[in-house]
Amino acid sequence: MKKSNKVRRTAYALFLVPPLMLGAAYAAVPLYDWFCRVTGYGGTTSVAAESRGEILDEVVTIRFDASTAPDMPWEFRPKVRTMEMRIGETGLMFYEAYNPTDETLVGAASYNVAPFSAGPYFAKIACFCFERQVLGPGERIDMPVTFFVDPEMVDDREAGGVRSITLSYTMHRSDVPAASVPVDGQAAVLPPADVTGGILTAEAAIGIKPTR
Repeated sequence: MKKSNKVRRTAYALFLVPPLMLGAAYAAVPLYDWFCRVTGYGGTTSVAAESRGEILDEVVTIRFDASTAPDMPWEFRPKVRTMEMRIGETGLMFYEAYNPTDETLVGAASYNVAPFSAGPYFAKIACFCFERQVLGPGERIDMPVTFFVDPEMVDDREAGGVRSITLSYTMHRSDVPAASVPVDGQAAVLPPADVTGGILTAEAAIGIKPTR
């Protein structure tokens, strides 16, 4: 009898392995995306409603970088290349996007922070990376980024000595048709989750086809 029960349990376990592996495969990417957003791993920034109010005397240099995906014909650049600010102070700067083509295109930006250790402490209050951008032929737009560096960074063993941070954006062409994007002016806020309540990856939310 014991041998029969053991065989039965083994059969059940083997039966469950394929669906569990399939579920893990589908969950891996969104869970990794969620993990990066929560921990700052891989240079992913954090999101905050406002700064903590504490401003230190120590100064950090913020460098701004911009690039476009190979299939994105827009021109995309930061309005300023560097900014010096005190740790904890709220900063505001703009990126500019220009559509030189004769068609309306939808774009969306991915981002990261270097060095990676500073990712959890670079907090964005407002950012165009949470929105789709719709530009008609010849249209140009300035997109704001409001941010601060969390004072807790100075107490971090790895990030405590960081005094130069680079914020990089890559503008992608979205597969979402421009006519289907509900716009208020030029931007549509990205949905944070799919209809089943699962977490969407940034690429899936903005309609970007992975290049890998």
